[in-house]
Amino acid sequence: MATIIKKIKLQISGGVATPAPPVGTALGPTGVNIGQFVTQFNEATKDKKGTIIPIELSVYDDRSFTFVMKNPPASRLILKALGMEKGSSKAKEEKVGVITKAQIDAIVEEKMPDMNASSTEAAGRTIAGTARSMGIDVK
Repeated sequence: MATIIKKIKLQISGGVATPAPPVGTALGPTGVNIGQFVTQFNEATKDKKGTIIPIELSVYDDRSFTFVMKNPPASRLILKALGMEKGSSKAKEEKVGVITKAQIDAIVEEKMPDMNASSTEAAGRTIAGTARSMGIDVK
């Protein structure tokens, strides 16, 4: 049985990964077949084109690999829900949008498996805090 020699965490745009950095830079030293990884990743994320997908890649001593896809970062889900490109650069002074409780609940439902919150209420408060830090009011 192969043993894990390295764990790599990456955030890659779904469906459009290429062997260029950051993928090539992270995987090159491990001896993993980068083309094979890119093909598998793009195939697994073809329905999520353009969405940032965090992955946890396990590299084994025989140069094989497995990867686990996580949900997109909370900030990306908030921006997607509001149809925005980015948050405020001065979150305290400059507000750029408003997010509703229903939108926060929808984000919590999608993100909950990756969160370390004990309840959906706690997860909702975490997402709301992320939104506030991005210059988005919570209503």
